[in-house]
Amino acid sequence: MTDIAALPADAAVAGPSRFAFSRILRRHPTMLVGGVILVVMAVVSLLAPWLAPYDPIELNVVDRLRPPDEDYLLGTDAYGRDMLSRLLYGGRVSLAVGLCVAAFSTVLGLLIGVVAGYYRLADALLMRVMDGLMAIPGILLAIALMTVTRASIEVVIVAITIPEIPRVVRLVRAVVLSIREQTYVQAAVAIGTRFPRLLRKHILPNTLAPLVVQATYIFAHAVLVEAYLSFLGVGTPPEIPSWGNVIAEGRLYVQIAFWQVLFPGIALALMVLSINLLGDGLRDLLDPRLSRRA
Repeated sequence: MTDIAALPADAAVAGPSRFAFSRILRRHPTMLVGGVILVVMAVVSLLAPWLAPYDPIELNVVDRLRPPDEDYLLGTDAYGRDMLSRLLYGGRVSLAVGLCVAAFSTVLGLLIGVVAGYYRLADALLMRVMDGLMAIPGILLAIALMTVTRASIEVVIVAITIPEIPRVVRLVRAVVLSIREQTYVQAAVAIGTRFPRLLRKHILPNTLAPLVVQATYIFAHAVLVEAYLSFLGVGTPPEIPSWGNVIAEGRLYVQIAFWQVLFPGIALALMVLSINLLGDGLRDLLDPRLSRRA
């Protein structure tokens, strides 16, 4: 038997770290697949100004409804605009909306959920407000906001974020209610530990794992809702390429130019699928019960 003490110090330290990442990928291949697809789509979308062969909003009536060929790899739409360029720029909109909605709803939901779960007096009031927000459909809220403001990506982000906050609040509140009754937390309170220290040492570490997984699902849902709103005409303005309004414009010509709906639909499905695969892998990785079972 090899004596661990006899091994070099760097080997003893580097061994677990060297193989930890590969072991995680073997146990959670869906996370690898989803992560790779999402990273590739994100990089391609972010590099759209350099990768797009044409201006996504430039009209070219001569080449309208042109099928995919060597000049237009994904064809053109009814106004002669290059579909590949519009897809690349549309991915930027979906990524921006998804990331902003996931970040804002997670941060705000965490703050409200911690207060509602830890302070009993604030719990009843805050949760009734959250119940009221959950009753507002995101599409109706977006339509209402569009009537008082001009169409923009910022309005879409606000309209999608507001209904997502109560879901995060309920998740965080449930975790905090469970942690608050634990013996070690009650002992810390008994010896006079202040709330900021309790939050940093006990509450946040226990809410991090479910919160990260929830954020990935919010990301995917926000991408879909943005496409729904743009398809209905209450999302991003028409001059900004978005997968939703690209599909909406192409649905009128789907029988003679199917590529206007097919390619943005595939891109939307791939992005949502990759985010969900990544979220499932993170759930399996961060949940200790699933990790022990694996």
